[in-house]
Amino acid sequence: MSSILISEFITSQALETLRSKHSVVYEPELYKDRAALIAATQNVEALIVRNLTQVNEEVLAKAARLKVVGRLGVGLENIELPACAKRNIKVIPATGANAESVAEYVIGAAIALTRGFIPATISTLKGEWPRPRFSGYHEFLGKTIGIVGFGSIGRIVAKKANAFGLKCLAYDPVLSGNEVALEGFNVPLVSLNTLLSQSDAVTLHLPFLPETKGLFNLDILSQMKAGACLINTARGGIVDEFALAECLRSGHLGGAALDVFSAEPAKDLSHLVGIENLILTPHIAGVTHESNERVSQMIADEVNLFLGA
Repeated sequence: MSSILISEFITSQALETLRSKHSVVYEPELYKDRAALIAATQNVEALIVRNLTQVNEEVLAKAARLKVVGRLGVGLENIELPACAKRNIKVIPATGANAESVAEYVIGAAIALTRGFIPATISTLKGEWPRPRFSGYHEFLGKTIGIVGFGSIGRIVAKKANAFGLKCLAYDPVLSGNEVALEGFNVPLVSLNTLLSQSDAVTLHLPFLPETKGLFNLDILSQMKAGACLINTARGGIVDEFALAECLRSGHLGGAALDVFSAEPAKDLSHLVGIENLILTPHIAGVTHESNERVSQMIADEVNLFLGA
């Protein structure tokens, strides 16, 4: 029987899956106490985290028995992968388990931004009746959505978008060819410049890497189609929030949805205050009841498998 430490939330069913095979310490608030976290990892074979537990050299240097880190999500920015590799510690992300939730968020946000639901709500709550103004917004049908990063999530976004009657374009620097064949339709692979100039909504599904940090700066945002919307459910550091605010205030962009921010938890978003057609959410695109169940169970099963249970 191996020992497992879980330092952030996991579902009860997945927890029982692990407890049926191993000795489990479950402290979902442990990530807040760095000293306690380091002490608790010293005698465990497995560590299961979300995105707030920083699994770095400071932790790993004390975790002499650690064999595997399970990540309840897909981003690995909070885990020092080279330090894990040096110690032959396996890192297991929940790849694909929250893809449906993220894709659903993207389509919902794109519709809300295109139809102006957020500013219409604000105006109506003020006692106004801005029906003539918002009757000038556009249908979502027939618009073009540009998908930057065409991995598993990007492809599910394309399938949902196609079902809504949207045209899809994709840009992914690691893919070759002119198009990607999906079930019943093809998605053209184009340059980033082409995608930006032709898309009514642009959605980001890129990893946070040195080459993507600050990628959507003022220059890139200025290349987007006038009136287009930007949706970022990937990582906050990919978008320059101040440049985005400038493009929204100038009217060049018609709206934006940000689920991720350059600093999280986001404490100061004053640069975005007063922008009308804007959706801000606290990193919840991939977090639903259903995706939590899938993510948690996947990691529980994979960690059990790795530990030989």
